Amino acid sequence: MMSKIIRIGTRDSELALWQAHTVQKKLNDLGYQTEIVAVKSQGDIILDKPLYELGITGIFTKTLDIAMINGQVDIAVHSMKDVPTALPIGIVQAAVLERANTVDILVHKGNLDFLNSEGTIATGSLRRQAQWLNKYPNHNVVDLRGNVNTRMQKLQDSDWNGAIFAAAGLERINLKPENYIDLSWMVPAPAQGAMVVVAMENDDFCKEALAKLNHTETEICTHIEREFLKTLEGGCTAPIGALATFTSDKIDFEGVLFSLDGKEKHTIKKSCTFDSYKNFGKNCAEEILNNGGSALMESIRRDLKK
Repeated sequence: MMSKIIRIGTRDSELALWQAHTVQKKLNDLGYQTEIVAVKSQGDIILDKPLYELGITGIFTKTLDIAMINGQVDIAVHSMKDVPTALPIGIVQAAVLERANTVDILVHKGNLDFLNSEGTIATGSLRRQAQWLNKYPNHNVVDLRGNVNTRMQKLQDSDWNGAIFAAAGLERINLKPENYIDLSWMVPAPAQGAMVVVAMENDDFCKEALAKLNHTETEICTHIEREFLKTLEGGCTAPIGALATFTSDKIDFEGVLFSLDGKEKHTIKKSCTFDSYKNFGKNCAEEILNNGGSALMESIRRDLKK
């Protein structure tokens, strides 16, 4: 039954193609036949509006979801942090690959003096914006959109002091410059650094193939983080960070919710055992919601509607 050719759907950015080729190689090594089908994403095309204004969850995954449902591709590879916590009906998570670097980095112009005074930083992420403003309240944060290459070029062409990127994305395509610092104080996006492969729920052949690529530890950590996100935001974008990490005997978790201006911060740090992780992310989120997080989420929803 190895005869079926698995069509791997991907966006056509350099990073997306790198991710698709990585999955292709792993499947080929197991003896499966594959082909890559690149699809242009609306998220790459509509660059004049911030993502959260488009009112679409998963703008980067939507085009591929449609291609899968229409039968043009069999599976799709995504940066897991871009994937909505609720997948479309008929599509399932089939594999989470071993996680890479989870850190956010600041790419700068070679001079960091602005950190002690006033500066302008670029990011399209509400989470990065809020955490940056929390630490550097007199800085200005501007919107930055597009794929990694586009954003890197925009930074070079601008008079900004720096821009924030996920280390993993730049490392994967060898774009990480010399001028950067690790923002180890910034809590990453849920599932940052992890790649997920989705398949159609009724496609047992692809699901069985992809199960062989699944990395259990990463699957569990990203499950906790995404459950935390899903419980907190309930369908609305907000500045939320989450990171779960395995230690020898437990799973440590840190979750944060910020106001858009970074002034208000709710944080939780807890651990769970390997056999009690199932509702752990949800419980952590509920603790934040009960301690003032609900009111903050309401005000974020109002602000984003304006």
